[in-house]
Amino acid sequence: MPKGPILDSHVHIWDPLRMRIPWLDDIPSLNQAMWLDDYAVATEGLDIEGFLYLQVEVAPPYAFQEAMEITALSRLNPLIKGVVPWAPLEFGDLCRAFLQHLTSIGPEIKGVRRIVQDEPDPEFCLQPGFVRGNQLLAEFALSSDLCCNFRQLAANVELVRRCPDTQFIMDHIAKPDIRENAFQPWADQMRELASLPNCSCKISGVVTEASVNSWTLDDVKPYVLHTLEIFDEDRVVFGSDWPVVTLASSYTRWVDTLDDLTGDLSEHAKRKLWHDNARRFYRLDA
Repeated sequence: MPKGPILDSHVHIWDPLRMRIPWLDDIPSLNQAMWLDDYAVATEGLDIEGFLYLQVEVAPPYAFQEAMEITALSRLNPLIKGVVPWAPLEFGDLCRAFLQHLTSIGPEIKGVRRIVQDEPDPEFCLQPGFVRGNQLLAEFALSSDLCCNFRQLAANVELVRRCPDTQFIMDHIAKPDIRENAFQPWADQMRELASLPNCSCKISGVVTEASVNSWTLDDVKPYVLHTLEIFDEDRVVFGSDWPVVTLASSYTRWVDTLDDLTGDLSEHAKRKLWHDNARRFYRLDA
């Protein structure tokens, strides 16, 4: 178990009876309310200081409602340290008004996430509008959470390169093909991503890319260790991806796995991974 408090950089809570969440239709185990009391049960025995809320891919008409309701909830429950909602970044300059309204909700809005992992075009993120939308984020002091898979990683590297004033963080170590034990070209592309100073990386969403019913520490080890090696200790953060992680692991098992894999890090580096880096990246002291 990690020493010191944990600041979880990647948590979802939802209620499908309040907002339409289409992707849950085919996942019965998750297609139910997953709320703060459920998170408390999942994290029992761990020193959780708080978490960042990441948008849950509600149907677009609900996106602004999601941002407002979770922000309001964060003002009642200090466990929620910041909110990362959805934004239509592909609309480029037309996204400016949306971002103005989004940031007017309050300082709890720390960044945005526009998922591209399900886009059929692996270079979706390089369309001019999407690039421009990400460039705009710097004007609003917002970061961009990247959520892609290994097939789209090369294009996302180029996106980060084209937006040098925007701070990015790659979710789920870019979802490598762990099930097929495919290390390249993911590993080289991640090294290229790590060479760009405006990008950090979440050590999250790893076990759900492995064989969910039979993964072992050795299955995920090379991917986690490679990510830790290429990103310096100031640009890696822990994320649980709860409750999606429960498709492959309990919250505690994932924490224990990452704790084992980082046993050789200094205590100072561990503190950054589990707590300090997320606090700094999402500007929680601002």
